[in-house]
Amino acid sequence: MISKKNKTLISILLILFIIVSVFAICFQNSEVEALSKYGSRGEEVKQIQTKLKRWGYYNGSVDGVYGSKTLEAVKYFQRKNGLTADGIAGPATLNAMGITSSGSSSNSSSSNNGNVDLLARLIYGESRGEPYTGQVAVGAVVMNRVKSSSFPNTIAGVIYQRGSFDAVSDGQINMSPDSTAKKAAQDALNGWDPSYGAIYYFNPSTATNKWIWSRPMTVTIGKHRFCK
Repeated sequence: MISKKNKTLISILLILFIIVSVFAICFQNSEVEALSKYGSRGEEVKQIQTKLKRWGYYNGSVDGVYGSKTLEAVKYFQRKNGLTADGIAGPATLNAMGITSSGSSSNSSSSNNGNVDLLARLIYGESRGEPYTGQVAVGAVVMNRVKSSSFPNTIAGVIYQRGSFDAVSDGQINMSPDSTAKKAAQDALNGWDPSYGAIYYFNPSTATNKWIWSRPMTVTIGKHRFCK
C-alpha cells in the first residue's frame, strides 16, 4: 500500500513531468515559428532575399519582408535544388542557402559541408587566381554535369571521373582551399551559374585539343572559355 508521503512525491513528480513536457512543446513550436515564411520580417529574411537576388531567383527589394515575391523566389530555389517547394524557409532550405538557423539539421549540414569542401578544393586547384565569378563558374560546371545524364549524378562522381579535371590528375585537389574558393563553392551549390549552363571549360592559351575548340561557347571569364 502506497503511503501518503509517497503519494505526495508521485504527485509532485507527475506535475513536474507535465510542466517539462509543456515547455518542450512550446520550445519546439517557437523554433518552428522562428523559421522564415510568408509574412515574416527581419534580418534572416534580408539574408534570404540577398542570396536569392544574387543567384537570379529574386528580383524584388531586399526589405526584410517575406512577401509574395520572396515566397515565389524561395519556391523556385527549392524546386531547382530538389527541396520540397512549399515556400517556407525551413532548416533544409536555409542550410542549402548557407544561412545558419537554430533549427538547421546537423546531418544535412554535415553532408553539405562535405560537398562544399570537395567542390572548393576543385575550384582552388583549377581556378585560384581567376576572377571570383570565374571560380563560381568552374563550380557551376560541376553542378551542371551532375544534372546531365551524360555524367555521374553526384559531385564526387563528377569530380573524380577519370580524365575530367587536371587538378585531380596532378594532385592539386588535395590542397587546402582558401576562403574565396569555399565561398565560390557555396554559391555554385546554391544555384548561381555564371557559366550559363556550360559543362566544359578550357584555357584558349594552352588548349591543344581540337574537339574542345568545337564546343559552342557560352562565355569567357578570365582565362577560361566556358562551353556546352
